[in-house]
Amino acid sequence: MLKVLIMVVCALIVNLSMAHCGGCKSTVVQEEVLMASHAVSHYGSHASKKGETVKQAILLVAFGTSEKSAQVSFENIAKLAGKRFSNYEIRWAFTSKMIRKKLARLEGKQLDSPSMALEKLADEGFEKVIVQSLHTIPGAEFDDLCATVKLAKQQKGGIAHIAIGQPLVANYANLDRVVDLMLKSAPVERKNTEAVIFMGHGTHHYANLIYVAFQALLNDKDKNAFIGTVEGNPTLDDIIAKCKKNNIKKAYLIPFMSVAGDHAKNDMASDEDDSWKSVLKANGIDAISILKGTAENDKIVEVWLDNCQTAIEGNSH
Repeated sequence: MLKVLIMVVCALIVNLSMAHCGGCKSTVVQEEVLMASHAVSHYGSHASKKGETVKQAILLVAFGTSEKSAQVSFENIAKLAGKRFSNYEIRWAFTSKMIRKKLARLEGKQLDSPSMALEKLADEGFEKVIVQSLHTIPGAEFDDLCATVKLAKQQKGGIAHIAIGQPLVANYANLDRVVDLMLKSAPVERKNTEAVIFMGHGTHHYANLIYVAFQALLNDKDKNAFIGTVEGNPTLDDIIAKCKKNNIKKAYLIPFMSVAGDHAKNDMASDEDDSWKSVLKANGIDAISILKGTAENDKIVEVWLDNCQTAIEGNSH
């Protein structure tokens, strides 16, 4: 029954995301498309002639991070994607306007938004582009990415074939698979009387239900494994109540985010009074932080790449 319920929830979330994208009413997307149209000049039709090799690319799209130490996550994805899809050129785009501006100001890095990256690929004559979301859930960022892809498909004389790969956990099979992989990421020295707590980002978007489904699966697999979110539900207070009920005195904190960036370092692992580590300690639970993003885990990256393969094969929206 639980499996059926979660399957229905995941299907509803993805279908709602796709329906939202079809309207293309996101002001963020419209702004990005306008910026891209000013930055890149006119491009013509890029249909290849008979006998020519089709130019194809995979556009990896992440939220982004300004934490230098977290760049290892992106480097790992690029390495594994390049190895698996050697006949595709690997490109990057970042959905966070704030991160792009910050890196441009502080480091002089000029990072592309998804719209800008797609405009460049069209201008360079690419005919097939797979846009692979590196988001964790199909939330607001994914909605905007879908809308961007929708608009790119409507460009006359642009990229002939564009497909989008789903985020990490957008269906039951992937969610169940990722829950198992996250549990395996806990330190081997963890005792069964100790907790493992995963920190997700959370959102006010309806896709936050996936975190609730994640906890439901954890309940069946490990009674002392919990997931909480920074900006949604479940909350840290929910976790503390369960830890006290189970008489937990020690917990391992692991980010359920692609990179161990600002949230992991500050909200989860810092010595500030309001960090998860400090709040747990104040409640009698010794917390050990593991600063490793999910994109540093090769097995989890494989899930994203499998989603990309599905999009390549034409079985994705």
